[in-house]
Amino acid sequence: MKQTRREFLKITTLAGAGLMLPGASTRARAQLPGGTLDPTHIPKYRMPLFTLPSMPRSGQIRGVDGRRIDYYEIAVRQFRQRILPPGLPATTVWSYGSLRAPGTPAQGGSFSYPSFTIEARSERPVRVKWINDLKDRAGRYLPHLLPVDQTLHWANPPGPRDHHTMDPTRYAGPVPIVTHLHGGHSGDESDGYPEAWYLPAASNLPAGAFAEGTWYEYFKNQARVRHGMEWEPGSATFQYPNDQAATTLWFHDHSLGIVRQNVYAGPAGFYLLRGGPGDQVDGRLPGSRPGADDDERPRGGREAHERGPSHAPYEIPLIIQDRSFNADGSLFYPDSRAFFDGFTGPYVPESDIAPIWNAEFFGNTIVVNGRTWPYLQVERRRYRFRVLNACNSRFLILKMDTGLPFWQIGSDGGFLTQPAGLDQLLLAPAERADVIVDFSQVRPGTRLTLLNLAPDEPFGGGAPGTDFAPADPDTTGQVMQFRVVAASGPDPSTPPDRLVLPAPPQLGTTNAVRHLSFNELDSEVLAGVGPRIGLLGLADLTNPVQPAGVPLRWMDDVTETPIAGTTEVWEIFDITEDAHPMHVHQVQFEILNREVFDPASPDQGQVFAPEAGETGRKDTVVLYPGMITRVKAHFDLAGRYVWHCHILEHEDNEMMRPLQVMPA
Repeated sequence: MKQTRREFLKITTLAGAGLMLPGASTRARAQLPGGTLDPTHIPKYRMPLFTLPSMPRSGQIRGVDGRRIDYYEIAVRQFRQRILPPGLPATTVWSYGSLRAPGTPAQGGSFSYPSFTIEARSERPVRVKWINDLKDRAGRYLPHLLPVDQTLHWANPPGPRDHHTMDPTRYAGPVPIVTHLHGGHSGDESDGYPEAWYLPAASNLPAGAFAEGTWYEYFKNQARVRHGMEWEPGSATFQYPNDQAATTLWFHDHSLGIVRQNVYAGPAGFYLLRGGPGDQVDGRLPGSRPGADDDERPRGGREAHERGPSHAPYEIPLIIQDRSFNADGSLFYPDSRAFFDGFTGPYVPESDIAPIWNAEFFGNTIVVNGRTWPYLQVERRRYRFRVLNACNSRFLILKMDTGLPFWQIGSDGGFLTQPAGLDQLLLAPAERADVIVDFSQVRPGTRLTLLNLAPDEPFGGGAPGTDFAPADPDTTGQVMQFRVVAASGPDPSTPPDRLVLPAPPQLGTTNAVRHLSFNELDSEVLAGVGPRIGLLGLADLTNPVQPAGVPLRWMDDVTETPIAGTTEVWEIFDITEDAHPMHVHQVQFEILNREVFDPASPDQGQVFAPEAGETGRKDTVVLYPGMITRVKAHFDLAGRYVWHCHILEHEDNEMMRPLQVMPA
């Protein structure tokens, strides 16, 4: 018999509580305070939500096969933006923008945190020249806004490239960038491999520094052979075939060992794929947005900055993040391990504990579409929200303060098998949810608050208020406000429970089963200090009563080598104390089930079907401590990819492994 969500979450907490497997310890928890700006002094609901406009295209071109391609030239730049309410300082951030529309939205341009949205059409390729433009006006490179730990295994332009050093000081050199389309089905040359990063084409790059990552030249040659694309210094040109089901994708930096700081500084945005058989819903969705052909004008100016695109008022993407700030408006991110657990050293090189890296980071404010605690005016009708958890480490459990339900219709890889009515919505970092909220029965003048009930610490399952303390109700427990007004006209959309959604694609017969593991290790030289590192690896089932992890590092030999054209089941054992969002590049997989394996749990052997919001295709799945999570994926593109934890602090410290799909 399938368990209820409450029973399922309760059991995951019990499993994690009993988990005492090799490498486990009583670990410290990340601290919430941070920065000199007290979050309780930031006024809430003073700024309207910024509804993200469409990214301006640079034009259209023809590919080597004669097909029409939508072409973009998009750069990462540094600029100042109002994230905090008026009366508080602006914030220096990084993000993407179109070279066709330079400047910020307030200046009539497109450089915005988060990024404007790339609108893509099924079966029409998109080509993007991604430019690292982190330079000042004189062409000199800009140092990172945030502290970078050189003792981790990271891009390391000074050398040894794509390695680590024993230098405990903060890195001050030029910043590597490479963009990944999260959830995209594309060739490996366009996937944003972590060692294919590149520095800006700055005038003052340090002598002897590596300008590109180890794999940059390889993928540059692949791009030339496959698509006739030439890469220029300080850039990489990627092509996305858009030959997958319509869905909510997003793009962000993926440079080795520095993703947490790069994404925290701002570069991230939606990539909405529309059309094709996977978008054929029986019924009408709220506010479906026209495709990119319908509007090629740059969307800027003060009006767009406040209200966003006027042609899709009832479909609204929401990027939710947590951040901390200093009193001068700058972003705060820890510059010492001591922020995490109070451990003040000795650090590398006197021990094996990195001096700056924090195992998790939780900001003390909530930012939606680049503004702290915004409000949105909504009519008495149905709205479609594309929701992304783009936090570094924070899980979200979203709930309306009035109990108004969510109707989830899609997730990472497209539509669910059927609409799911939910009173709360769990989203791990990198997960997306396509939801409908019906305000039609809410009285005009009502103000609703979107709450966050997940903890201000690592999540391991369980029910808010019973198994863990929810987020601070005065700060991170609030997300945004909805202000209901009268409807401006009739609502032609279909009630969500009557929608018939297109079936997810079939994945075929299973050809192989892999047993994998998530692991954390403490210091090898300092008793009781940890975690030191997170590692993926294999699962050793020699003793079925006590499964063991076989931890592997990023540079160890590749062990995940599916053959192109085959379908595999991955059984992933979470041998840690926390939940982890696992992301696999190239594929959208099916979640088969979860099973308690913790021998100390009274529920050992209990098997759970996927939750109602997990019935579609996924590229990111929550792994619960003490549980096996089984997913099924079809690998059809030969090449070099990765799989990893999407807690960015974990990904940056070895919780990532290469994935080599072998030619058939």
